[in-house]
Amino acid sequence: MSKTTTISRRTLLGMTLALAACKKRGQVIEIMGLSMGTTYNVAIVDHDDQFDKNEIRTAIDSALAGFNSKLSNWESDSEIARFNAAAAQMPVTMSDELSQVMQASAYVNAASEGRFDTTIGPLIELWGFGAPGAAEMPNPDAVARAIEMSGQANMLSLGAGQMAKRQDHAQVYLAGIGKGYGADYIGQVLERFGATDYMVEIGGDLYASGRNPDGMPWQIGIETPNAADRSVIDIVGLSGLGLATSGDYRNYFEVDGQRYSHLIDPATGYPVTHNTTSATVLDENAMLADAWSTAMLILGREKGLEIAEANGVAVQFIELDRAGGAPTYKTTLSPQFEALTA
Repeated sequence: MSKTTTISRRTLLGMTLALAACKKRGQVIEIMGLSMGTTYNVAIVDHDDQFDKNEIRTAIDSALAGFNSKLSNWESDSEIARFNAAAAQMPVTMSDELSQVMQASAYVNAASEGRFDTTIGPLIELWGFGAPGAAEMPNPDAVARAIEMSGQANMLSLGAGQMAKRQDHAQVYLAGIGKGYGADYIGQVLERFGATDYMVEIGGDLYASGRNPDGMPWQIGIETPNAADRSVIDIVGLSGLGLATSGDYRNYFEVDGQRYSHLIDPATGYPVTHNTTSATVLDENAMLADAWSTAMLILGREKGLEIAEANGVAVQFIELDRAGGAPTYKTTLSPQFEALTA
């Protein structure tokens, strides 16, 4: 599931505010670049002038190049692209990186009752979200056929270090989890340099380690779920946690006054229609936060809270009330989210 279409980007205003606050008492090295079809931003607290910015930038870019050679769906010779081109029933040995991502994908897929699914490309394409806009509503028979061509549990056979397609047409798309894993991946690079206090963000998914120079958790702004309003609706402090937000307010279409989100429910084959417009997840790493945020937004607040509490997921739901003029927002926290941000 492509996060270029399934996850909203948190405004960088929150990150900028955090960095501005940090710089009052310490030196912060900032490194920015392009990867995975989006931007990345890295902030490292340099306590004793110990880091060489250019050396770290080179290491990050080299790591991301290797990362993309394994997990990018946009590079025709990447590891995942070669798997997608393989015939059914042919076990393929996975790299450690791909194995870790696929194991995490399988876990979230099962725990979310199939709402996070790396194989629903046929449904996304059918609804027109694989390209700009949707020309028309698909007919129910087409939706049923696309559902039959999707389903992570049915399309993939996953073993220890190996994976196989059960059907030739099965395809795996990792953008719904890849950017989160990429943030964790860069974090590992920074730690090899000895960094302990840092923040990494890729396309809105991030991981924060340690403290800012003021000794406080990194302050991250969560965007108001309104494409016309780039303000921050909440700020959370992060230390040793990943964060990801999914939203439905940037990519949708309307037919006869009915709004259709780009978020397709794999269980029904249709866009979600509930009032939950944003889901932010905190987890031990950005990879899991990335996948869970999509699952939680597709589930919606009511069912999402049930699954979050059963699986210990820290999630903040924002619901939109469009009745009575100006939109208003209601925020609901799972017990785990409340505990982590208390």
